[in-house]
Amino acid sequence: MKAIVYTTTGNRDVLQLVERPVPEPGPGEVRVRVVVSGVNHSDWKAREFGHRGGALMYPEVVPHHDGGGVVDAVGEGVDPSRVGQRVWVWEAAYKRPQGTAAEYTVVPSRNAVPLPDNVTFETGASLGLRAVAAHRCLLAGQNAPARLERGSLAGSTVLVAGGAGGVGQAAIQLGAWAGATVLATVSSPEKAKLALAAGAAHTVDYRSDTVVEDIRALAPDGVDLLVEVAATANIDTGIEVLAPNGTIAAYGTEGDAVLAFPTRKTIGRNLRFQFVMVMTMPAADKDRASADVSRAAAEGAIAAGEEVGLPLHRFPLERTGDAQDAVQNGVVGKVLVDVSEPAS
Repeated sequence: MKAIVYTTTGNRDVLQLVERPVPEPGPGEVRVRVVVSGVNHSDWKAREFGHRGGALMYPEVVPHHDGGGVVDAVGEGVDPSRVGQRVWVWEAAYKRPQGTAAEYTVVPSRNAVPLPDNVTFETGASLGLRAVAAHRCLLAGQNAPARLERGSLAGSTVLVAGGAGGVGQAAIQLGAWAGATVLATVSSPEKAKLALAAGAAHTVDYRSDTVVEDIRALAPDGVDLLVEVAATANIDTGIEVLAPNGTIAAYGTEGDAVLAFPTRKTIGRNLRFQFVMVMTMPAADKDRASADVSRAAAEGAIAAGEEVGLPLHRFPLERTGDAQDAVQNGVVGKVLVDVSEPAS
């Protein structure tokens, strides 16, 4: 099979297109013929900075966590009826050397989630880490529902910071589907159009000197939940716009920046701060997220494409380096790598 691999850390030049044997699934695993691979920030960061202590965990790594494809073999203990099933794959490269930037990947059965018949492989490859992160953030609020489903957030106001980003777009779509009034902060009119296309009721320019007043004009009682991409930079704004008993759910990292906030104000208003890291979430939360996201996709509530606020940028497998560079350079939308043709 064709695969992209790297054996040392570094820039895109460490990526190689090679031929490798088709992997065999072990107990509890499935093999997926990858049609589309999705690229995340964690992919280029692992390539450039390593997995642990600046080093790789494996002699050779196939990158990328997310993808869309078809199960073509199963290991011991997995229902044989899964063969031929369309799936979306996520967390493929977490503590494993075999990601989705290859014609075949092997993952635990739970990480190959059935893809509804009405959902494209492109959308499937665009779910993965970003949709699971958005799901976890949306359920981080105080007295939040146990599941994310249609109407489960009715009556609440959610503010999504960076509404044109990958997780931001997913949070807008899922939040609107769940019945919340979703506001989004953006940095340009073009990004405002994308956030509105995703389902935001209103957008606010976060660079404005009146950003707090602008948000408060839309949510006079404050927002119940803030889905935050840059907590350190935005902490003062966040605290000012939260309603009493509100929550900041932060999924973004800002290097080694130190987060500081006024304890008297936060304690007095019973505010909550929830950090979100998908890879280290409890297994039960991951399973809940994948099931809820699949249901939302089946209902057309989360999708990919410029018309729903997530422009797609596509590259062939041999240009995986360009794809990772696009993500690293902050392209707006979702970057995909086309790996193989869908079965006719």
